[in-house]
Amino acid sequence: MEPQKSMPVGGLRTDEDAYRDAFRRFLAGSDEKDATHAYLDQVVRGLPARRVLIDVGPADGTTTRHLSPSFERTVCVEPSEPMRRALARTCPGARVLPDPVLQARPGVRADLVLLSHVLYYIPRSEWVVTMRHIIDWLQPGGTALVLLQDPDNACMRMVRHFTGVRFDLEELRSELATDPAGPVGGMRLDTVPARYRTVHLEEAVSTAEFHLSVPADRTERPHPARHAVQEYVQRHFRTPAGVYTIPHDQEVLRIERSVPR
Repeated sequence: MEPQKSMPVGGLRTDEDAYRDAFRRFLAGSDEKDATHAYLDQVVRGLPARRVLIDVGPADGTTTRHLSPSFERTVCVEPSEPMRRALARTCPGARVLPDPVLQARPGVRADLVLLSHVLYYIPRSEWVVTMRHIIDWLQPGGTALVLLQDPDNACMRMVRHFTGVRFDLEELRSELATDPAGPVGGMRLDTVPARYRTVHLEEAVSTAEFHLSVPADRTERPHPARHAVQEYVQRHFRTPAGVYTIPHDQEVLRIERSVPR
């Protein structure tokens, strides 16, 4: 077996250039941003007020930059120093907090809090306390949006196949609804379709590696060998026309904080 084929896949760290490069390559082949921005625009239009946006884990700030013009103030919570450098270029007018989310204290009430594809990096045991902390930042009538991939889409079936990890916002909604600390407000799950396409096998494998690097709570399974991931990609994602297509529909947990009577 060739050495590079036996190399493990899925060990990229968020502070590495290779991780950010794989992320950029994934987004370049996906319609995720366009679909997500269209969904978010619809949510923003329905907000009772648009004074403060808080974006938790905004990465390079592409979505923050899209949303910020609709709000008077923007606050970002981003503990990654490389991502904060990117944010300074993308969203120079935003106030950026360098703290982990549970330590962050924005000091303002938000009309919209966005937590987009961040819970992957937070231990599952901390999801409820994290959401409670974030919901406390909302104005009465404000909305929190939590985005993750649908746990049953093709991309996350691959992640589960190789890592044993499942991320499920329906479970989080149920836990918040029955939390002894009391109700958090109205909740519902929405779906935002997304699809990645490429004609290049190596690009598809790079996208697979990016997603296999995500889980915060991975099992004790070793990282899979590159040849195993390549075989999986060819078997499950290659169409008869030779295009590698990876559906990665997103789920959105939408939480609206109640207005006191």
